[in-house]
Amino acid sequence: MRSATGIDGVLLVDKAQGMTSHDVVAITRRALDTKKVGHCGTLDPLATGLLILTLGRGTKIQDLIMSEDKEYVGTMRLGETTDSQDADGVVRETKLVPNFSRAEIEASFEKFKGDFYQMPPMVSAIKKDGVPLYKLARQGKEVEREPRFVRVYASEINEVRLPDVDFRVVCSKGFYVRTFAHDIGADLGCGAHLRSLRRTKSGRFSVDGAVTVAELKSLPREQIAARILSLPEVSRLRGA
Repeated sequence: MRSATGIDGVLLVDKAQGMTSHDVVAITRRALDTKKVGHCGTLDPLATGLLILTLGRGTKIQDLIMSEDKEYVGTMRLGETTDSQDADGVVRETKLVPNFSRAEIEASFEKFKGDFYQMPPMVSAIKKDGVPLYKLARQGKEVEREPRFVRVYASEINEVRLPDVDFRVVCSKGFYVRTFAHDIGADLGCGAHLRSLRRTKSGRFSVDGAVTVAELKSLPREQIAARILSLPEVSRLRGA
């Protein structure tokens, strides 16, 4: 939808691996020739999947969309911990992975369901005295962090391929899936890190049918604009 100030609404993008959420925003600005673009919920460069972009007046409901629950599918690798808790980090420790049964791993997953406090990783965008933690981490510093109250609504193991475990998790805003993998590895006693991650849903929005980054770079502006959800459409989808 277009207003006097430009394009308004929400665009669902399937983020590619190896780029930041800000990279996707920049590509979208160029593709649609508009400046007012925001994103709802950062995805790490490692992660792929649903990135919700708000355009024009849509930026006013950004906080509402960001507050909704998320669904992810991912793979954790047991036996290796990294300084970032994911595959982009430096391996800190390697341990032998016992021949865990599926039931043993499921028992560990069960400990991280419902409401609990999660310690944010050092490699994160959370700020300490105005400085993002990831910048302090790059300097080799580790500072005290406040645990965050989070919720896991559901989780399941899709496949066990030791040392890898494929899983799905539905969680609240502010939940770190790489910390989830790290903590399950710690509980199992062998350590773990997040090997891959894909966001599949956020609230009522799904990655199915989302615009790919390749399409953002190649499709004509009019075709991309036609994929934008108007603000009334977004309101109906959210059940507002």
